[in-house]
Amino acid sequence: MDDVNTMAPGGVRDSVVGRFAPTPSGRMHLGNITAMLAAWLSAHSSDSGAGRGRMLLRIEDIDTPRVMTDADRWIMDDLTWLGLDWDGEPAYQSQRLDLYEQALDALGWRNTASAAGSHNSAGDGGADNGAHRNPTTPLIYPCFCSRADIRAASAPQEGDRFIIYPGTCRRTLADDPQQVRDRLKRGDRHSLRIAMPAAGDPRNLMTFHDRVFGPQRFDLARDLGDTVVRRADGLFAYQLVVTVDDLLMGVNDVVRGRDLLRSTALQLYIRESLLSAGFDGVNAIGATDASHVETVAKARRQTAAIGAARNATAPIPSFAHLPLIDNAQGRRLAKRERSLDMGALRARGVTAHQVVGYCGWLLGLQPDPEPCSAADLLRVFSWDQVATDTADRRVPDDPFGVL
Repeated sequence: MDDVNTMAPGGVRDSVVGRFAPTPSGRMHLGNITAMLAAWLSAHSSDSGAGRGRMLLRIEDIDTPRVMTDADRWIMDDLTWLGLDWDGEPAYQSQRLDLYEQALDALGWRNTASAAGSHNSAGDGGADNGAHRNPTTPLIYPCFCSRADIRAASAPQEGDRFIIYPGTCRRTLADDPQQVRDRLKRGDRHSLRIAMPAAGDPRNLMTFHDRVFGPQRFDLARDLGDTVVRRADGLFAYQLVVTVDDLLMGVNDVVRGRDLLRSTALQLYIRESLLSAGFDGVNAIGATDASHVETVAKARRQTAAIGAARNATAPIPSFAHLPLIDNAQGRRLAKRERSLDMGALRARGVTAHQVVGYCGWLLGLQPDPEPCSAADLLRVFSWDQVATDTADRRVPDDPFGVL
């Protein structure tokens, strides 16, 4: 399966840059490790077409209420124990807040905030503000709705629990901008949302090819809706920070669970908007990390080469979404299920090769869960093989017979 997403203009394949992106909210479980193993294999396998690539480690600790003390250390220790190495020092999202603030400014929030929702704010700065939405709607706008308000006004979504925002505050902004100005002036609690393109606009249709689940097609307005990029508590949202980090870190090989397929369409839209706005993060990132500048410039050139009318594949990065790993009862594995987390398994004497072999079996890379090393799986890894079975997996309560 040739993945054109990592092809640079002129047909030269970029070197592969993958990433581990764990959330330090607890000990990793077999589902997390399966995704980490697949990411490592994808970056280091000749299946990528570019030889051994680089693997970065990013600790996604932006959601501070969920962060558990020492969980980052546990994660790094478990990855090392399993033989899943990475390049360079780990990056912590909590240390990159200036970057995310700069991204919001690039998308036009500072201009919108200063204009406080006026009709003129849609055309001031930001990524094509007003060019593909209602001209009274800026790309980034304030939302005063509570979660209860949104749930009450939204139709339930199946599968990935993605709730489509009903557009309440977007309509208020268009119909009564003075109300928005007054609420912002009063300091009313609000999140920030990114506005999706209008129905019928070419940018509203986001397509990309997934190495496991094949061609994907999303109507941004209908399937995603305007999405939070900064929460009402002031924390930056996952969708924004992951997009910014992957862009500035040069990541072009993303491996994660199938529940994030819809999020990929949104992140590609945010990415395009940032590049269109000329975002590069130089001022916030500082001279010590300035090596990312050429990566961003290359991404911008690639976007320009593709043109305004996107074809059936996204330019960068490549994506592989994996079947989910469920427990014996058919529920997705969670870190609160301690029996299958790495701390519990290691304490019971399960070896690293047992874990890697079992996860390799879950990926469909070997017929039985025989113990092996990650390096052993490199010899048999291919995305074609992983894609032969896209059904979610189910793990018994005691997969290693140690309870």
